[in-house]
Amino acid sequence: MIKIEGVRKSFGALEVLKGIDLTVERGEVLCLIGGSGSGKSTLLMCINALEGIDAGRVEVDGIDVHAPQTEKNKLRQKMGIVFQQFNAFPHLTARDNVALAPRRVLGQNKVETLELAEHHLAHVGLGDKLDHFPSELSGGQQQRLAIARALAMKPDYMLLDEVTSALDPELVGEVLDTLRLLAEEGITMIAVTHEIPFAREVADRVAFFHQGVIHEVGPAKSLISNPQMERTQEFLGKIL
Repeated sequence: MIKIEGVRKSFGALEVLKGIDLTVERGEVLCLIGGSGSGKSTLLMCINALEGIDAGRVEVDGIDVHAPQTEKNKLRQKMGIVFQQFNAFPHLTARDNVALAPRRVLGQNKVETLELAEHHLAHVGLGDKLDHFPSELSGGQQQRLAIARALAMKPDYMLLDEVTSALDPELVGEVLDTLRLLAEEGITMIAVTHEIPFAREVADRVAFFHQGVIHEVGPAKSLISNPQMERTQEFLGKIL
C-alpha cells in the first residue's frame, strides 16, 4: 500500500501541501480532484520522490520514500508515472520507445524488450503503430504510448497526472478507455483528473483537494453525487 502521513510541502513562502493524510490500498483506484494549485500534482511528485517533503512521511510497501538511505531510483520502478505531456523520444519508434527503459534499467535483452513493447502497445490499442514515430501519432495515441511505456516497467502502482488535459476533446475518450481497462485489471492507480464523470465511473474513492488540504474524501459515486462539504458542493456544481 501507499501510506501518507502529515505530509507538508512548500515552495518558498507558498505552502502547497498542508498536512496530507491518505492511504491507498493495493488494487484501489483513487482519483484526486480539485482546482488548479490545490496540491494534487505536487502530492504525486512527493509520492514518487521527484519532489522532497518538508514534514511527514510517505511509505510505499513499508519503505520510507524520503529516508536518506532509500534507493529512490529503485523504488521508482514500483511506480509508473505518466505526465500531462507525452515526453516520447522523437527519434525512436513506438516499439523502441517502450522497449528502452526495460533494456537500460532492468537489463533485459533486446528480443525480450521488443516482445514486451509489442505486448503493451497492443494492450493499449496501438498494436498497429509499432513502427510509427511519435510525430506520426495523434495526441491520444502518444498518451497511450506513454501509458504503455510506464506499464513495460511492471510497476505496482500507476501515478497519472492529468493525462487528458493536453488533449483535444475528441481524443480524451480513447485515453480514458485505456485507463478503464487498467482499472478492470486491478492495477492500483492514483489519478489527478478533471474528468469528473470518469472519476465517478472508474474510481473506488475520490479525494477533493482545496488549498493544500484534503477537504473531503470518500467513495467515488457517493462523494460526487452527494458531497457533504460546502466547498466540495460548490466545486462539483461548477464542474458538472
